[in-house]
Amino acid sequence: MKAVLKAKPEKGFEIKDVEIPEIKDTEILVKIRATSICGTDVHIWEWDHWAQKRIHPPRIIGHEFCGEVVKIGSNVQGLKHGDLVSGETHINCGHCFQCKTGNAHICENVKLRGIDVDGCFAEYLSMPANTAWKNDPSIPIEVMSAQEPLGNAVHATFSGDITGKTIAIFGAGPIGLCATALCKAAGAEKIFNIDLNEYRLGLVDKMGSDVMLNPSKSNPVTEILAQTNGRGVDVALEMSGAPQALKDAFKVLRPGGRISILGVFSDEVSLDVTNGIVFKGAVIHGINGRIMFDTWYKAASFLKTGKVDLKKIITHKFKLDEYEKAFELMKTGNSGKIVLSP
Repeated sequence: MKAVLKAKPEKGFEIKDVEIPEIKDTEILVKIRATSICGTDVHIWEWDHWAQKRIHPPRIIGHEFCGEVVKIGSNVQGLKHGDLVSGETHINCGHCFQCKTGNAHICENVKLRGIDVDGCFAEYLSMPANTAWKNDPSIPIEVMSAQEPLGNAVHATFSGDITGKTIAIFGAGPIGLCATALCKAAGAEKIFNIDLNEYRLGLVDKMGSDVMLNPSKSNPVTEILAQTNGRGVDVALEMSGAPQALKDAFKVLRPGGRISILGVFSDEVSLDVTNGIVFKGAVIHGINGRIMFDTWYKAASFLKTGKVDLKKIITHKFKLDEYEKAFELMKTGNSGKIVLSP
């Protein structure tokens, strides 16, 4: 089969012919129908400091996908040939303290698809059956492949109350776009979106944003405080991984407000803890992936009811062997979700 992989410890990927993977008794083999590029994949492409510490080539990359079940292990139940499935990226051990206490998404022994084990940028994928999510066949294939960022957004957005609240979302990448649609669907009073990229601010407008702010053109802290009568927002969602965005998020958060942090930062970030957190009584939630599988059920509900339309954030489609074009486009920031098909 064709597969895109990090073949060597250097920038870029290669496409190669590799063996179709065998499956164990508890696994399934999936024929990939569509797969989406994540920001994490770009980190691996660039071979940045994080990737150098985490990835051990050769490794087939990619973790967002939809595929058809074509082979089933002897101990697998609940799935059949032809089912269209996506998959949870967090492959948990099932026996550690976190797994035993309902926190499998932060498993102590977690392995990540496309990072610690081979991923889905290929024609076939072998995967533990207990990480599979059976899709509603009415959902478009490309949308099925992009459910994971929606799940991240669901986890972050609904880690507290949203209805009737003012919200500031920092970062208008795919997860920020999904969060905007979720806040709108949940009845948020006013949604502020902050990003440096005008292309993505245009996309967030389509997802239901009320106020779009570009920090290169105006000070988001000043603008948000002015539009909330100096109080600040009830909820801040940090989805950019930019240090200044995190600092601004705490500045615009009202006393007693909630901030959910999903963005991943390359280095340590200094914060005014005394004024931004302690004296404000700020509630802080760290968000890691999706709650398995509670988040998936919620995300599926938003898709099936049409309250969130992921087709609006899918801006480009390429064939798998055009991955270089896709990644170069992704790096410009002038795209939403990019879907690849074998």
